[in-house]
Amino acid sequence: MKDSDEIEIIAVTGMLSSIKESTRIKRDASGVVDAISAEDIGKFPDTNLAESLQRITGVSIDRTNGEGSKVTVRGFGPDFNMVTLNGRTMPASGLPAGGGVANSRAFEFSNLASDAVKSVSVYKTGKANIATGGIGAVIDIVTGKPLDNPGMHVSVGAKALMDTSNRVGDDVTPELSGLFSWTDDDEMFGASLTVNTQERHSSTSGAFVNQWRTGAFDGTIPQAADDIQLNNAPDIGQLYSMPSDLRYFITDQERERTNAQLTLQFRPVESLTATLDYTYSKQDTFQARAEQSIWMDTYKSSLGFDDETTATPIDYNEDRGDQPPRDLGLAQQELNQVNENDSIGLNISYDVNDYFNITFDGHSSTADSSPDAEYGSWVNAGLGANISAGQGVDFSNDYPTMRVDFDDCDPRRGLNCNGILDQDDVGTSILDMNYASQKTDINEFRLIGAYEFEEGSIEFGVESRSMESHSVQSLTRHTMGNWGVENPGELPADFLTPVNFTKEINDFDKNGAFNQGFTGSASQIGAWAAGEYGFDFVANGASATNRTIKEDITAAFFQLDLSGELGGRPYNISAGLRLESTDVTSSANVALPNAVAWEGNNDFNVRFGNGMQDFSADASYDHALPSFDFDIEVVDNVVARFSFSKTIARPTYDQLSAAASDVSGPTGPTSLPGVQLGTASNGNPGLLPLESNNIDLSAEWYFAETSYVSIGYYEKRVNNFAGRQPVEENVYGLRDATAGPRAQAAALALTALGEEITDTNLFAMVAATENNVDFYSMPAEDFEVQYDVLPNGEDPLMDFTVTKFVNNKEAKIDGFEFAVQHFFGETGFGFQANYTTVNGDVGFDNNGDPSVTQFALVGLSDTANLILMYENDDFQARIAYNWRDKFLNTQAQYINEPGYTEEYAQVDFNVAYQVTEQLSVFFEGINITGEDTRTHGRTTAQLWNLSEQEARYALGGRYTF
Repeated sequence: MKDSDEIEIIAVTGMLSSIKESTRIKRDASGVVDAISAEDIGKFPDTNLAESLQRITGVSIDRTNGEGSKVTVRGFGPDFNMVTLNGRTMPASGLPAGGGVANSRAFEFSNLASDAVKSVSVYKTGKANIATGGIGAVIDIVTGKPLDNPGMHVSVGAKALMDTSNRVGDDVTPELSGLFSWTDDDEMFGASLTVNTQERHSSTSGAFVNQWRTGAFDGTIPQAADDIQLNNAPDIGQLYSMPSDLRYFITDQERERTNAQLTLQFRPVESLTATLDYTYSKQDTFQARAEQSIWMDTYKSSLGFDDETTATPIDYNEDRGDQPPRDLGLAQQELNQVNENDSIGLNISYDVNDYFNITFDGHSSTADSSPDAEYGSWVNAGLGANISAGQGVDFSNDYPTMRVDFDDCDPRRGLNCNGILDQDDVGTSILDMNYASQKTDINEFRLIGAYEFEEGSIEFGVESRSMESHSVQSLTRHTMGNWGVENPGELPADFLTPVNFTKEINDFDKNGAFNQGFTGSASQIGAWAAGEYGFDFVANGASATNRTIKEDITAAFFQLDLSGELGGRPYNISAGLRLESTDVTSSANVALPNAVAWEGNNDFNVRFGNGMQDFSADASYDHALPSFDFDIEVVDNVVARFSFSKTIARPTYDQLSAAASDVSGPTGPTSLPGVQLGTASNGNPGLLPLESNNIDLSAEWYFAETSYVSIGYYEKRVNNFAGRQPVEENVYGLRDATAGPRAQAAALALTALGEEITDTNLFAMVAATENNVDFYSMPAEDFEVQYDVLPNGEDPLMDFTVTKFVNNKEAKIDGFEFAVQHFFGETGFGFQANYTTVNGDVGFDNNGDPSVTQFALVGLSDTANLILMYENDDFQARIAYNWRDKFLNTQAQYINEPGYTEEYAQVDFNVAYQVTEQLSVFFEGINITGEDTRTHGRTTAQLWNLSEQEARYALGGRYTF
């Protein structure tokens, strides 16, 4: 019978033995299945399952803080792959950086340690008897069971982890693990417990840009100085992009991870086995982040453009002239959150007779991501120093160079004029606290029958699965020293520590960049500011998102497996059909925004009132999902395969939202040219899942027990992609203070005075007029400190670019997979190598109209692995090289701007020695060459994010009793 039970991996020891087992699985499986055994996972130089899985042909990963986090298979990203635990659908929950709204269904592999798992199988072709939801693949994590390994087994392990990136924590941190497994002499009862706990301290430094704003060049530059110099200016009508800011950052992180699994088994008679298991994982993350930033808008003095089709000002300069120096941003941030997963399941397997088995399997699983501090999951303490008389950036290198014309002597700013940036120059601005949480529950029940006969088997079953995901997000904002940083030197003396930002960057040319900044505790500053400015340091903002998505799935399946001979050659056929019905309910209870406050030249804040409103919508859909696998041994040891299947992947949670969310203000006064509207997003509960028709063709030559060569072609034709459809419309009746009678009158008044109509002057004139203050009574920027402008009933309704989702796109993805594995006789030397090509027929047009939302396939890239291995008696060693080509990671990094992850390669190694029969020791290194990650926009000069990463090492041992 060719079902999941037949390909389950048995416990093996030794690298070579486990590779033999993995090879057997690949050869004997129906369809295209790759697997890693427990010994492979334990011996890979990896910290979690994602990093182990990337060694499999066609699998690539996304990294967070240098560690594998999510999996892409054959070009389909994390949201389009299903992860199961012992065949059970696992819930996912994870908050993005900055405590934003949790929208993804993707499983976070960094929550799981590698050594706690017995095996992982990757099903690249659809099967009627496995869970739906994975177009790229279904990844099944298999845990050990005591009755599969009778007797008593006890082992303990310890690692000393050294992260060379660490700055402020402990350079060496511990990882401890233990395993206990027991059965009675009659093998009637069994119990096992595995535990793993790890602590990691790390740091990363880099640079990023929040926005690249692209438009057609009309011969002018918005908010430029009268005498601006343009070098190599774009042609009229040519696309060009302008940056909003440049920020250097340093992030220090502490992470504690705990995994545990308890399994109890009872087999009163040979034909009946009951298994009760409980799996738990917890990851507690704390990040302290410091930034040094310049915000670019007015007084552009000179721009030098490159020669790209979309021109970029690689030499960007602003000179404030007679205006007082503006602020250098020095924000301090903290992230504090906990991810917990727990799953309890019961499996009862009964052999009715020698040919017929009935299995009941049920589980209840929860994934919960929540804040771990009173201020919520993320806090940003805005700090600044008004010392920038001019600023600029050289974007011509991988690491952009920031220039600041330092001036702490301007009498209008009242700083200490000592010629250096010190804490007396620094004051507070705005405090933001973000509360975000997500909890996802899954309850699933399956009843499966399997009948074996001489030529094959029949498997059939029914399944019921309910999923509920609840997300909450709110932003609490308090004014401290306001946007103008009006109280320099106000912080207590020991709150900030000077730091050289560029000193933390080792791999890039800094070219004399301005590097003075500070590190500090955002929560300490927030608690102090609460007493100083009179507010509670507690996240209590109105919920901008309070969303629940429910899915109730009912399924039935039938699968027939046959074996025989065709022309004297052995063959296998597996044919199945899965019928599935899904009911969706999307509901939201959101606080209604009541105003877009104009708080400064281009600073807007969406404010909320006390009103709440409920939104709800229902939808349903049905699917018939056939699958067919055929393989034949065309000549001895050469297997040819053909597979066809239809698979689905369900929309992400934000795409199913029933209410408009993520409302933000425009990039400036809407009456000025070049300003982009505020944005909002609105889901569509009626979205259908993606549907993919999949074809696989492959041939495999097994020329030795541990050696093979394989080549395969795959094609996926996918429809129902959720395209973004932007619509300009009002949301929640919000009005536009920048386009009403007050703004129009202010523009006329500025013209009469001979003043330029900039966002700064326009705000100052509106504020001055509304508050009966002389426009010339203070510098224009100081009006931002003193006043906010709120919309009134005379202002027009504000238009937003609202992104809505519709099923209007289809695409084709295809490619080839090549793999070779070989051990050289009895020498102990061997290697594994694979290469995967991924091609898509819908890419992003970097020269496309920036006002139009493009649909493009993300995550498509070629990948390759090369692993060199040696095993002889008690010594084992392997070195692994992993490579992934450049790929599009989003088509909307900022509104309609693309984001590309640049080519990346990493080298890891592991060596182990069996000292005695009970004791083994090992040494491993991860990213030993310290490769860095970088993302960019339409051209490489348009940096989105650069993160410098360093090597990690571990020295450890395991003792078996």
